[in-house]
Amino acid sequence: MFFPPPATDPSRRDRKRQETAARIVAVAFALFETRGYEAVTMEQIAAAADVAKATLYAYFPVKEAIVRQRFHDDLAAAAPAVQAELAQLPTAIARLRRLLELAAAYNERQRAYLRPYLQFRLSRPLVPGRERSGFERVFATLIADAQARGEIAAALPAAQLAHYLQFLHLGALVRWLDAGGEADGRLAGEFAAMLDLFLRGVAGAAR
Repeated sequence: MFFPPPATDPSRRDRKRQETAARIVAVAFALFETRGYEAVTMEQIAAAADVAKATLYAYFPVKEAIVRQRFHDDLAAAAPAVQAELAQLPTAIARLRRLLELAAAYNERQRAYLRPYLQFRLSRPLVPGRERSGFERVFATLIADAQARGEIAAALPAAQLAHYLQFLHLGALVRWLDAGGEADGRLAGEFAAMLDLFLRGVAGAAR
Protein backbone atom coordinates (compact mmCIF):
# COMPACT_ATOMS: atom_id res chain seq x y z
CA MET A 1 0.00 0.00 0.00
CA PHE A 2 1.37 3.40 -0.97
CA PHE A 3 -1.21 5.22 1.14
CA PRO A 4 -2.82 4.17 4.41
CA PRO A 5 -6.36 2.79 4.18
CA PRO A 6 -9.10 5.14 5.37
CA ALA A 7 -10.45 4.73 8.86
CA THR A 8 -13.35 2.31 8.89
CA ASP A 9 -16.74 2.47 10.58
CA PRO A 10 -16.45 5.76 12.51
CA SER A 11 -18.86 6.31 15.35
CA ARG A 12 -21.87 8.59 14.94
CA ARG A 13 -20.09 11.26 16.96
CA ASP A 14 -16.98 10.96 14.81
CA ARG A 15 -19.06 11.22 11.64
CA LYS A 16 -20.70 14.38 12.94
CA ARG A 17 -17.31 15.89 13.76
CA GLN A 18 -16.02 14.99 10.30
CA GLU A 19 -19.06 16.54 8.67
CA THR A 20 -18.69 19.74 10.68
CA ALA A 21 -14.98 19.98 9.88
CA ALA A 22 -15.66 19.38 6.19
CA ARG A 23 -18.32 22.10 6.15
CA ILE A 24 -15.98 24.58 7.82
CA VAL A 25 -13.21 23.81 5.34
CA ALA A 26 -15.54 24.14 2.34
CA VAL A 27 -16.95 27.46 3.58
CA ALA A 28 -13.50 28.81 4.42
CA PHE A 29 -12.10 28.02 0.98
CA ALA A 30 -15.12 29.58 -0.71
CA LEU A 31 -14.32 32.76 1.23
CA PHE A 32 -10.61 32.52 0.41
CA GLU A 33 -11.39 32.24 -3.29
CA THR A 34 -13.70 35.26 -3.35
CA ARG A 35 -11.97 37.59 -0.87
CA GLY A 36 -8.38 36.37 -0.78
CA TYR A 37 -6.76 34.27 1.94
CA GLU A 38 -5.21 37.13 3.90
CA ALA A 39 -8.43 39.17 3.98
CA VAL A 40 -10.58 36.44 5.54
CA THR A 41 -10.81 36.30 9.34
CA MET A 42 -11.68 33.41 11.59
CA GLU A 43 -14.76 35.36 12.73
CA GLN A 44 -15.97 35.58 9.12
CA ILE A 45 -15.45 31.86 8.66
CA ALA A 46 -17.43 31.07 11.82
CA ALA A 47 -20.30 33.28 10.70
CA ALA A 48 -20.39 31.87 7.17
CA ALA A 49 -20.22 28.27 8.45
CA ASP A 50 -22.92 29.02 11.05
CA VAL A 51 -20.84 27.79 13.97
CA ALA A 52 -19.87 29.52 17.20
CA LYS A 53 -16.39 31.00 17.28
CA ALA A 54 -15.53 28.67 20.15
CA THR A 55 -16.58 25.70 18.00
CA LEU A 56 -14.48 26.89 15.09
CA TYR A 57 -11.40 27.30 17.29
CA ALA A 58 -11.98 23.86 18.82
CA TYR A 59 -11.70 22.37 15.32
CA PHE A 60 -9.11 24.73 13.85
CA PRO A 61 -7.05 26.94 16.17
CA VAL A 62 -5.76 29.07 13.28
CA LYS A 63 -6.60 29.65 9.61
CA GLU A 64 -3.52 27.72 8.54
CA ALA A 65 -4.93 24.59 10.18
CA ILE A 66 -7.91 24.82 7.81
CA VAL A 67 -5.52 24.89 4.85
CA ARG A 68 -3.69 21.86 6.21
CA GLN A 69 -6.97 19.99 6.58
CA ARG A 70 -7.92 20.79 2.98
CA PHE A 71 -4.55 19.60 1.69
CA HIS A 72 -4.72 16.39 3.68
CA ASP A 73 -8.32 15.75 2.60
CA ASP A 74 -7.28 16.23 -1.02
CA LEU A 75 -4.43 13.75 -0.57
CA ALA A 76 -6.77 11.19 0.95
CA ALA A 77 -9.32 11.64 -1.84
CA ALA A 78 -6.66 11.29 -4.55
CA ALA A 79 -4.94 8.31 -2.92
CA PRO A 80 -6.81 5.45 -4.66
CA ALA A 81 -6.24 6.85 -8.17
CA VAL A 82 -2.61 7.74 -7.43
CA GLN A 83 -1.95 4.33 -5.94
CA ALA A 84 -3.45 2.61 -8.98
CA GLU A 85 -1.34 4.71 -11.35
CA LEU A 86 1.88 4.14 -9.44
CA ALA A 87 1.25 0.41 -9.28
CA GLN A 88 1.43 0.26 -13.10
CA LEU A 89 4.99 1.58 -13.21
CA PRO A 90 7.84 -0.92 -13.54
CA THR A 91 10.23 0.35 -10.85
CA ALA A 92 10.09 1.95 -7.43
CA ILE A 93 12.24 4.84 -8.71
CA ALA A 94 9.74 5.46 -11.50
CA ARG A 95 7.00 5.53 -8.87
CA LEU A 96 8.89 8.09 -6.82
CA ARG A 97 9.36 10.27 -9.90
CA ARG A 98 5.70 10.07 -10.87
CA LEU A 99 4.54 10.77 -7.32
CA LEU A 100 6.60 13.96 -7.29
CA GLU A 101 5.26 14.97 -10.71
CA LEU A 102 1.71 14.61 -9.39
CA ALA A 103 2.64 16.50 -6.22
CA ALA A 104 4.14 19.32 -8.30
CA ALA A 105 0.95 19.66 -10.36
CA TYR A 106 -1.17 19.81 -7.22
CA ASN A 107 1.13 22.31 -5.49
CA GLU A 108 1.11 24.58 -8.52
CA ARG A 109 -2.68 24.65 -8.44
CA GLN A 110 -2.64 25.46 -4.72
CA ARG A 111 0.31 27.85 -4.70
CA ALA A 112 -1.76 30.67 -3.12
CA TYR A 113 -2.07 28.56 0.04
CA LEU A 114 1.32 26.86 0.14
CA ARG A 115 3.20 29.44 2.20
CA PRO A 116 0.68 29.49 5.09
CA TYR A 117 0.50 25.70 4.92
CA LEU A 118 4.26 25.31 5.17
CA GLN A 119 4.58 27.92 7.90
CA PHE A 120 2.00 26.07 9.97
CA ARG A 121 3.56 22.67 9.40
CA LEU A 122 7.08 23.79 10.18
CA SER A 123 6.02 25.73 13.28
CA ARG A 124 4.61 22.67 15.02
CA PRO A 125 6.65 21.25 17.93
CA LEU A 126 8.90 18.30 17.12
CA VAL A 127 7.27 15.51 19.08
CA PRO A 128 9.25 12.24 19.11
CA GLY A 129 7.49 9.53 17.16
CA ARG A 130 4.91 11.83 15.62
CA GLU A 131 4.66 11.57 11.87
CA ARG A 132 5.09 14.95 10.19
CA SER A 133 3.06 14.12 7.09
CA GLY A 134 1.42 11.29 5.19
CA PHE A 135 3.86 11.96 2.37
CA GLU A 136 6.75 10.75 4.50
CA ARG A 137 4.97 7.43 5.00
CA VAL A 138 4.52 7.10 1.24
CA PHE A 139 8.19 7.91 0.67
CA ALA A 140 9.18 5.25 3.20
CA THR A 141 7.05 2.61 1.47
CA LEU A 142 8.48 3.41 -1.96
CA ILE A 143 12.06 3.57 -0.69
CA ALA A 144 11.67 0.22 1.09
CA ASP A 145 10.38 -1.25 -2.17
CA ALA A 146 13.34 0.24 -4.06
CA GLN A 147 15.74 -1.26 -1.52
CA ALA A 148 14.10 -4.68 -1.82
CA ARG A 149 14.50 -4.47 -5.60
CA GLY A 150 18.13 -3.39 -5.35
CA GLU A 151 17.41 0.04 -6.85
CA ILE A 152 18.57 1.88 -3.72
CA ALA A 153 21.27 0.78 -1.28
CA ALA A 154 19.96 -0.60 1.98
CA ALA A 155 22.75 0.81 4.15
CA LEU A 156 20.26 3.12 5.89
CA PRO A 157 16.71 2.25 6.98
CA ALA A 158 13.92 3.27 4.62
CA ALA A 159 12.29 5.38 7.34
CA GLN A 160 15.48 7.39 7.82
CA LEU A 161 15.92 7.95 4.09
CA ALA A 162 12.25 8.95 3.82
CA HIS A 163 12.79 11.55 6.54
CA TYR A 164 15.71 13.01 4.58
CA LEU A 165 13.71 12.98 1.35
CA GLN A 166 10.74 14.64 3.02
CA PHE A 167 12.86 17.65 4.00
CA LEU A 168 14.56 17.81 0.61
CA HIS A 169 11.06 17.86 -0.86
CA LEU A 170 10.07 20.72 1.47
CA GLY A 171 13.28 22.58 0.64
CA ALA A 172 12.59 22.34 -3.09
CA LEU A 173 9.06 23.59 -2.50
CA VAL A 174 10.26 26.59 -0.49
CA ARG A 175 12.92 27.40 -3.11
CA TRP A 176 10.26 27.35 -5.83
CA LEU A 177 7.98 29.63 -3.80
CA ASP A 178 10.83 32.04 -3.12
CA ALA A 179 11.52 32.19 -6.86
CA GLY A 180 7.95 33.29 -7.54
CA GLY A 181 6.06 30.01 -7.69
CA GLU A 182 5.04 30.28 -11.33
CA ALA A 183 2.42 27.72 -12.41
CA ASP A 184 4.31 26.74 -15.55
CA GLY A 185 5.62 23.29 -14.72
CA ARG A 186 8.83 24.50 -13.14
CA LEU A 187 8.09 22.84 -9.83
CA ALA A 188 8.17 19.42 -11.52
CA GLY A 189 11.68 20.24 -12.72
CA GLU A 190 12.64 21.41 -9.23
CA PHE A 191 11.41 18.15 -7.73
CA ALA A 192 13.16 16.10 -10.44
CA ALA A 193 16.49 17.81 -9.69
CA MET A 194 15.95 17.26 -5.98
CA LEU A 195 15.22 13.55 -6.46
CA ASP A 196 18.28 13.12 -8.68
CA LEU A 197 20.40 14.68 -5.95
CA PHE A 198 18.85 12.37 -3.36
CA LEU A 199 19.44 9.26 -5.49
CA ARG A 200 22.94 10.11 -6.71
CA GLY A 201 24.37 12.28 -3.95
CA VAL A 202 26.35 15.48 -4.35
CA ALA A 203 29.46 13.70 -5.63
CA GLY A 204 27.46 11.68 -8.15
CA ALA A 205 25.62 14.77 -9.39
CA ALA A 206 28.95 16.47 -10.16
CA ARG A 207 30.02 13.74 -12.57
